[in-house]
Amino acid sequence: MALFVNTCCMPFFVYVLYAQEYDKIYVGFTSNLDARFKSHNEISKKGWTVRYRPWKLVHQETFDSKGNAMKREKELKSAQGRQYIRNNIIQKM
Repeated sequence: MALFVNTCCMPFFVYVLYAQEYDKIYVGFTSNLDARFKSHNEISKKGWTVRYRPWKLVHQETFDSKGNAMKREKELKSAQGRQYIRNNIIQKM
């Protein structure tokens, strides 16, 4: 039996994490920001983000559709997007 999750009314989040000790940025999207943040900082045992803990949530945006969130995530992951993050978010911390 397939489980179908209705995503019509679920918010999606694009988020930016910053590891100050390593000067690293991570951009992602999720429908459960609290659980995803905890996964990056505590639960996960492998992956890129595990190497640069601890992470600080420095920016988040909310979207009403997964498609819009994925589009914004892609924008922020680009070279121009990362420059925007460094100049307008991290530098102002």
